[in-house]
Amino acid sequence: MQTLRCDILILGSGPAGLAAALAAASCGKQVVILDDNPRPGGQIWREGPQVQLPALARRYREAVAAEKNITSLNGARLIARPSAHRVLFETADDSGVVEWQKLILCCGARELSLPFPGWTLPGVTGAGGLQAQIKHGLTLRGQKVVIAGSGPLLLAVAATVKKSGGEVRQIVEQAPLSALLRFGSSLWRWPEKLRQLATLAPRRYLSGSQVIRAHGETQLEAITLRDARGVERTIACQRLAIGYGLVPNIETALHFGCTIADEAIAVNRWQQTSVANIYAAGECTGFGGSELALAEGEIAGFAAADAEACAQAHFARRERWQTFAQAVNRTFTLAESLKNAATPDSLLCRCEDVRCGEVADADSWHQAKLTRRCGMGACQGKTCAATARWLYGWPLPQPREPLSPARTETLIALADPRTMR
Repeated sequence: MQTLRCDILILGSGPAGLAAALAAASCGKQVVILDDNPRPGGQIWREGPQVQLPALARRYREAVAAEKNITSLNGARLIARPSAHRVLFETADDSGVVEWQKLILCCGARELSLPFPGWTLPGVTGAGGLQAQIKHGLTLRGQKVVIAGSGPLLLAVAATVKKSGGEVRQIVEQAPLSALLRFGSSLWRWPEKLRQLATLAPRRYLSGSQVIRAHGETQLEAITLRDARGVERTIACQRLAIGYGLVPNIETALHFGCTIADEAIAVNRWQQTSVANIYAAGECTGFGGSELALAEGEIAGFAAADAEACAQAHFARRERWQTFAQAVNRTFTLAESLKNAATPDSLLCRCEDVRCGEVADADSWHQAKLTRRCGMGACQGKTCAATARWLYGWPLPQPREPLSPARTETLIALADPRTMR
């Protein structure tokens, strides 16, 4: 088992994590980045056979690789926090401990999935999930695809599907047309986003609508949507990519005792959490896009390195992209009517086959877990807990160690006094 020591440990190597690492390293701090992906870049800067990295992503990745003060641990999962300033991690071949003085959480976010009849059929995936599969080499040549849910990601997914040879039959956005028009009229404040919208704008875009059923026996064959007028229609397709925005990954912050506000990690102007020596940046502090994540990452990195003047130089850039994030969040607020798509027979917890009707009378996650084993399967509630929180208002469960699946020998290390001290 290896032991690494650093001034600053960064959990996550997306845009926020890379920016934080470079900022801290430029101040002479020894930095370790820990991330479970095989390459740095997070979910947004993901490369593959069909997708090249943006030039900006390449510059950040190359700069981190060239920086002698940064050690990157890719393909490494966080397992436990055996003591206040030590974390246990595991890779495919080994395990180890990192001792740190300050910590920056850049844990990102994941898609919110909402249940409806047929949502577990083969061919139905998350919107971002389908995009990730395409980037890793999936081809959709000749396949008919419906993209649904909410948020700007739907347009980016549609562009990726087209590049892969798929036919986008329909984009189904739940936000009303009035909100979209207000948002579009405000984009002059962010010209780069206006140009991006011009390149992504599709022809088959339906607002104020939602997918209410997916049809098929062993494979997705069609979907039924309900439009803003309440009219239902069915569209034949082989794939449905559906996602209702992003939810911050806050499990690690909860485990470390950080305060959560508005379902994200609460931070002050220096990106510091409620816990001393722990900072947070990027989507785990609230959805805002890569531009905001980069600004927050630089502020967190400089602040953790005690270079407050350097951190303050990025406040205006952060404020600009926070304003954009607020506009996005207002526009794509999820309608309460989306909850009506979940029927009593709809699966909530896919791992344990728990249906919505089976937990309808539960008043908390704890009760649903005790009575129906909700969240006790392979993913340990990482998918269904966020869904249940939105559907029923249950607080997220407190994470327990191990924080990720681990080998027996790694868990045994937790009993070793040298690891625990």
